[in-house]
Amino acid sequence: MNRDRIKVFAGNANPSLADEICTALEIDRSQAMVRYFSDGEIHLQLQENVRGADVFVIQPTCTPVERNLMELLLMIDALKRSSARRITPVLPYYGYARQDRKDKPRVPISARLVAALLETAGADRVLCLDLHAAQIQGFFDIPVDHLFAMPVMIEYFRSQGIPDATVVSPDAGGVERARAFAKRLNSPLAILDKRREEANVAEVMNVVGDVEGRNCILVDDLIDTAGTLVKGTEALLEKGAASVTACATHAVLSGPAVGRIEASALKEVVFTNSIPLSPEAAKSNRIKSLSIANLMAAAIKSIHDETSVSGLFV
Repeated sequence: MNRDRIKVFAGNANPSLADEICTALEIDRSQAMVRYFSDGEIHLQLQENVRGADVFVIQPTCTPVERNLMELLLMIDALKRSSARRITPVLPYYGYARQDRKDKPRVPISARLVAALLETAGADRVLCLDLHAAQIQGFFDIPVDHLFAMPVMIEYFRSQGIPDATVVSPDAGGVERARAFAKRLNSPLAILDKRREEANVAEVMNVVGDVEGRNCILVDDLIDTAGTLVKGTEALLEKGAASVTACATHAVLSGPAVGRIEASALKEVVFTNSIPLSPEAAKSNRIKSLSIANLMAAAIKSIHDETSVSGLFV
């Protein structure tokens, strides 16, 4: 890797993850000034030369979503106008990914709009982690590298040595993810059948599969208000599960999520640091965060070196 020609910038969304990635790459994080006018308008300036450089911008578009997305777009534009050779936004969490289709009359396809904004700003390729819907890659007309946090999660759960484990999908849409997880843990699979009446409100209807006496691992891509998670835990325990642990890549954890987790019968909830934990979540004894820095650094190195990234897509 040519460390003189690679630059890694970051906005204010998750600078600690950016620093971990830079440590793994054995480079210093490139500096940019990101300030705000009194009315909230963003003022950004790159603090070093990027002409001819291969630049990566690490910025999950998590809360506050619009501010973090705008920071990313402005930084891409600044890099483009400063003659960077290639610009790759790195989105450990892709905001608006849940709005990936027109499922009701007169609604936008927000995930498609975000893709268009990134391209218009000047992105040459995109690096993402655990998109809510894999087909979002098709919203881009530039290359998209889609990583999965599963290797990080599998390594952790193997180290825990959980006996009689059963992997559980929280809904039909997550079956493919849960099946791959179960295969790597050599565990059986169960599915929660639920009906969602409206956004952030879920009702679990049934458990498909045998979970009696089993230590269940609920596998999802993100946890927002934790309503689905808590109801799913209750359903599994009612069917005789011995314990319920959960894991998800993205700790969105909005509103009452942390309180719900604390008040539930969940043994533990495991996330990655794609999104920084809130102070409340960081204090919880039931919430654990695993680092994806080495995974993201390996992908960045492969992209820079023009070598295959496919070995990381597992």
